[in-house]
Amino acid sequence: MIKDFYESPLNSRYASEEMQRIFSERSKVTLWRRLWAALAESQRELGLKISAEQVQELKAHTEDIDFDAAIKFEAETRHDVMSHVRTYAAACPKAAGIIHLGATSCYVGDNADLIQMREGMQLIRRELVQLLRGLYDFCEKHKDTPVLAYTHFQPAQPTTMGKRAALWAADVLSDLSDLEYVLSGIKFAGCKGATGTAASFLQLFCGDAEKVKELEYKIAGKMGFSDVYPVGGQTYSRKIDSRILSVLSGIAQSAAKFSNDFRLMSHLKEVSEPFEPGQIGSSAMAYKRNPMRSERIGSLARYLITDALNPALTAAGQWLERTLDDSANRRLSIPEAFLCCDAILSLYINIISGARVYPKMAEKHIKDELPFLAAEKILMHCVSRGGDRQALHELLRRYSVEAGQNVMDGGENTLVRLIASDKTFGLSEKELSQILYGADYTGCAKRQTEDFLSGHIAPVLEKYKDLPGAGSGIKV
Repeated sequence: MIKDFYESPLNSRYASEEMQRIFSERSKVTLWRRLWAALAESQRELGLKISAEQVQELKAHTEDIDFDAAIKFEAETRHDVMSHVRTYAAACPKAAGIIHLGATSCYVGDNADLIQMREGMQLIRRELVQLLRGLYDFCEKHKDTPVLAYTHFQPAQPTTMGKRAALWAADVLSDLSDLEYVLSGIKFAGCKGATGTAASFLQLFCGDAEKVKELEYKIAGKMGFSDVYPVGGQTYSRKIDSRILSVLSGIAQSAAKFSNDFRLMSHLKEVSEPFEPGQIGSSAMAYKRNPMRSERIGSLARYLITDALNPALTAAGQWLERTLDDSANRRLSIPEAFLCCDAILSLYINIISGARVYPKMAEKHIKDELPFLAAEKILMHCVSRGGDRQALHELLRRYSVEAGQNVMDGGENTLVRLIASDKTFGLSEKELSQILYGADYTGCAKRQTEDFLSGHIAPVLEKYKDLPGAGSGIKV
């Protein structure tokens, strides 16, 4: 269906429905109502004149939100929270007079934001764990699949595909650790009033500061928090938003690194992304199988990495106890960061779970470079038989340059022939062949991969063995 108004592609094309629901308008306003009900119930428990019937009425109407009425009220008041106070009051006539008692807009706004971000991080944790499961399987399957390694994207010593993937997994493991740390530190903002002094609540409780403190912890408990930020202005510190989005940015950085690697390997024809039977790789070139999922990760990651600058600038720009120039920016930057991270992880999981590896092509690339890769072994072998290290090194350098130029001119790699024909080395082509093809050039790659999987990834997977998976499906 053609739509008449702009809609974020994160909603229409990329992010999961689960993440969209967490940051939906309905979710936010439902949380506001739950916070208002928890405030009233806690105030009643601490002795304010609020009836059980009023509290029950508030609880009964947390989800039946009349958004059309709220829109009309906001057009009149130019205030989103007050428009929903009035809408809630219309649904709860008995409790209308005690809704939002002593609170500011940030009581519902900030606490709801923290709850949504906490839920968003919990979903991302599930996705990271699922991704680690996929990476574990990939590493294990290909731990001894030799591939040519590259530095500066120039041929270097071989490694294995599993060892290369272990580098990706190590980054993801680091991201999960960062997320767990920041997630564990998210607290309830509390109800601190207009400037953070809780003066309105102190007045309601006739100067009893202990009840004011108890009020915060009662509400926090009802909303699923065990602790409250000890101080704040009208808002909680916006550095918290910055810390959270920094974690999401870190995930984007890891995913982008993976996507770049995968695109390079796709060009080398050593791997390919999942490719459905009816999928079109190019509108012009029917034969193409562009790595579009990896490319999309890179594109979305670029957006998320730059988006994480928003809360940093917002935190730096807050004035004294509060200023409203955070509001519009936060409405955009925070939900979009979570939706973007969710989309990136869905793609990453999809690719690593369905990736195909082509060992024969990887073997071909190694063989193409093998004479060059074996130069050091040849040198050590000849020196051990009494050869002059410096003289042999110079000969190897000259012959390597000559053979390399021949390859770049479209010819064969002649290095072995050149070495065999030079009596200084004292090696036959048969002896050279044994040095070239009888050696394992991947070093400790397999062992390192096994140790990393068993010592670092497996314990995390065991820790989260009962954590439900997250969908790895992608929309487009």
